[in-house]
Amino acid sequence: MREPSLDQIEDYNTLKGEKKRIVWAVIIAGLIIGVVFATAKWVYGNVDDEIQTEKIGKMPVR
Repeated sequence: MREPSLDQIEDYNTLKGEKKRIVWAVIIAGLIIGVVFATAKWVYGNVDDEIQTEKIGKMPVR
């Protein structure tokens, strides 16, 4: 058995009906989630009570 090529898949060139709505729903959901995360990073990104730490050099490896 061979895997189907793109030419053999029935909806390769066009999406119609329910499949097209699902694709658009996934794209829009991804954009909405991205906007939510970007907004949260913008609003809560600055930390005022950060604890300062000093950088260490090289970690000794045994």
